[in-house]
Amino acid sequence: MTSGFLDEGERWFVGYTLPCKEILALEHLRRQGFETFLPRITGTRRHARKVERVKGALFPRYVFIRLDLQRDRWRSVNGTIGMAYLLAAMETPSPVPVGFVEALQEIAGADDVVAREPDLAPGEAVRIVAGPLAGQVGELLRLDARGRVEMLLGLLSGKVRLKVARDMLERAA
Repeated sequence: MTSGFLDEGERWFVGYTLPCKEILALEHLRRQGFETFLPRITGTRRHARKVERVKGALFPRYVFIRLDLQRDRWRSVNGTIGMAYLLAAMETPSPVPVGFVEALQEIAGADDVVAREPDLAPGEAVRIVAGPLAGQVGELLRLDARGRVEMLLGLLSGKVRLKVARDMLERAA
């Protein structure tokens, strides 16, 4: 829940959560009346031969909390379920640079998902980084909406077309 503009004295701060507890921490921070923001991205998860789309934190273990240090009981953040601590310098929470969170909020959708620009394009050289073909370089042919990539790979004495998950590739240098 964000309204966009900061009131006088308010700034965004960064909270460090316990492992995989970002959503739990947000829920408990919001119950205490704090405004929070967790930018997320969509990705794919493979398990037991199934591929599914999942939402994950853009910055794992970090959440943004809107505070006025003079008005809010900010020390209670450190004791909130799911939270480890507020990032601080000399025991005073360190604010995020003005405009950083606002820029993330602008590009995030209603569910706080930040859309990623496609970072690979057809015709580019790509390297497989996982699986039995790790290290092999080929040419990207096309990307599909389900997170799969079709590529052309030179094996033995010929070229082979294969499909792999997007997160198994990187741009070849």
